[in-house]
Amino acid sequence: MYVVCKDHVEVAIDKFVDEYEEAPDIVNLEETEFADWDPPAKCQECEKAGQFLVV
Repeated sequence: MYVVCKDHVEVAIDKFVDEYEEAPDIVNLEETEFADWDPPAKCQECEKAGQFLVV
């Protein structure tokens, strides 16, 4: 699972495919809320706001 900004979505997809050998689901965090989980505020690759969840 990766939380990334728009600039790093492709990097996260590549990492996911390398690790799990299947295509991930991509969730837009600006349009989705989770009842029991708060996603990290920042991208895992840089300091920008995390916009997408790659799972």
